[in-house]
Amino acid sequence: MLVTITVSVVTFTLLRLSGDPAAALAGEAATTEDIEYVRRHYGFDKPLPLQYWDWATRALQGDFGISVYLKEKPVSDIIIERAPVTMKLGFFAISFAILLGIPLGVLAAMRPNTLVDRVALTIAVFGQAMPSFFFGLTLIFILAVTYRILPSSGSTTLAHFIMPSIALGYYAMPAIMRLTRAGMMEVLASDYIRTARAKGLRTYVVLFKHALRNAIIPVVSLSAAQLGFMLGGSVVIESIFTINGLGRAALQSIFRSDFEVMQAIVLTISVFYIGFNLLADLLNAFLDPRIRVH
Repeated sequence: MLVTITVSVVTFTLLRLSGDPAAALAGEAATTEDIEYVRRHYGFDKPLPLQYWDWATRALQGDFGISVYLKEKPVSDIIIERAPVTMKLGFFAISFAILLGIPLGVLAAMRPNTLVDRVALTIAVFGQAMPSFFFGLTLIFILAVTYRILPSSGSTTLAHFIMPSIALGYYAMPAIMRLTRAGMMEVLASDYIRTARAKGLRTYVVLFKHALRNAIIPVVSLSAAQLGFMLGGSVVIESIFTINGLGRAALQSIFRSDFEVMQAIVLTISVFYIGFNLLADLLNAFLDPRIRVH
């Protein structure tokens, strides 16, 4: 709750200090009288703390105001329409990062300082060094323009989410891979793993039942944090692939000086981020009973 309040206060203050919202909404051709009318009409003439209090009390009731640009459309309707699209993109992207990062991390930990380890680290380095927008444009050129395998824009079918999910998830994969590798190497060197091997347990039992379950605990927390970053960082990917999610709506609201929409999107993403971290803590408690709080 404290994080949400802090984010809302900082966002509200920065948006107000970035310029005169009344002048931005009135337009370049507006007169001084027009700007003053807009300022009074939307309450921009009130002290900043009072403006925030009015907005926060309405937001707690689900009323985020109206979008001035989108023909007086309620902001809550925009959030309801766009949030599922961004959530779907984030889910597919983090799934891709996990499905690629964890197996690579396990393979690298099983064969440290070998060709397999170097290949996995090379893939991770490329993922972290390559900008997501460049990777997205490369995927469009190869898979949509050259071979026409996948659609290049839109969000109506699952096929539309393949390229943006790869472009967004590939950037999060290196951290997951390296953390899995480090955790597995530490666990595989522990005494209870040597005991399990001495008992004659099969390799896959030792790896997946004993080692991976303990090594994956920090990966769960990292994945939740990465998913939160993806939701906030989906602005570029959604713009490149023309996906009508929260990220694209945030970018459009910035260009249009639609402050109400921008504030609601930032608050929504922060709530999602907190929720994902809470779910990660609950999942970690399920995976490792030692960290449960009684």
